[in-house]
Amino acid sequence: LGVGLVGFGLFFILFGMLLYFDSVLLAFGNILFLSGLVFIIGFRRTFTFFFQRQKMKGTSFFLGGVIIVLMRWPLLGMLLEAYGFINLFR
Repeated sequence: LGVGLVGFGLFFILFGMLLYFDSVLLAFGNILFLSGLVFIIGFRRTFTFFFQRQKMKGTSFFLGGVIIVLMRWPLLGMLLEAYGFINLFR
C-alpha cells in the first residue's frame, strides 16, 4: 500500500509539473507521497527522520514548500521543496 501511494504521489507530482505546475495535481501528489512514506517506514520513524536537529533546515523548507503548494503558489512551493529535499537527503 505504501509503495503504491508513493508511486502515485510521484506520478502526480511529475504530471503536475508537465502541465505547467498545476497546483491541484502537485498538492495531491505531495499528500500521497507523504502518506505513502508513513505507510512504508511507520509514523514514528518518519517523524524522527524529519525532525532530527541536523535536518531541521531541510525539513522546514520541504514542509514549507508543501504548504505553499497547498496555498496555490506551485512554482515557489516546488522550488522550496526541491531545496529542502536536497538538504534532507544529502
